[in-house]
Amino acid sequence: MVISKDDRSADCSTSDVIERIMLLNVPIDNLSMDELLPKLKQGGVVVTPNVDHVVKLQRDHDFCDVYSAANYRTCDSQTLFYVSRFLGTPVKERISGSDLFPAFYNHYKDDEEVTIFLLGAAEGVAATAQQNINAKAGREVVVAAHSPSFGFEKKEDECQQIIQLVNESGATVLAVGVGAPKQEKWIHKYKDQMPNVKLFLAIGATIDFEAGKTARAPAWISNLGIEWIYRLVSEPKRLWKRYLVDDLVPFGWLILKQKLHLYKAPHTIKL
Repeated sequence: MVISKDDRSADCSTSDVIERIMLLNVPIDNLSMDELLPKLKQGGVVVTPNVDHVVKLQRDHDFCDVYSAANYRTCDSQTLFYVSRFLGTPVKERISGSDLFPAFYNHYKDDEEVTIFLLGAAEGVAATAQQNINAKAGREVVVAAHSPSFGFEKKEDECQQIIQLVNESGATVLAVGVGAPKQEKWIHKYKDQMPNVKLFLAIGATIDFEAGKTARAPAWISNLGIEWIYRLVSEPKRLWKRYLVDDLVPFGWLILKQKLHLYKAPHTIKL
């Protein structure tokens, strides 16, 4: 199914309509990277649905609320890119968080109004990513970085300390990489307490990639849609159950049901 929406980003004309593709109960914005990047100056919340997100969105009502409130939902996965074609409603381009974030800071590297706070990764990793990004951008586009403690999202005192750090930094963009759905839910819960931040990006493992701590799969593997196999081989103990049991089998079954017009959404993502 293909639907359209009015762009809900701040200060955007209601005539600026973005086509959306429905994949199960997930509306995905049918945008290219070149179309998306200029829009992000207007602000909003960006989430990047992949297979794991789509499966979680079948059973996690709170995660659906987060997706309903997001301004942009880009196709993070080459698998979803291929599936959209299988369903007869192709998306234009895969825009993963790990591709979008460097494209974003390079696009705005000469715009002094754009400043970024990095939140996520292990101790010291975000700071290394900050140094690397600023070196590539040629200016201090990342003004601050913080690596939270494990389980920080359950510690209100620490969350408030993080919010204070973000506000004191003066950053206009907050990029959060602490894993899904934690990062998306944290943004949704606390974004109104950070008035200087105009754009919120949920970017997963991107901070590790930018720091050089974790290597991305080669481009040819990503383009084939098998980056998940590369990551599975790299971290089998952590990822085998998530990829093979929790995601792959249920996702395949759900897509087949949608193809046969038998799928019924357990939760609705509101537009």
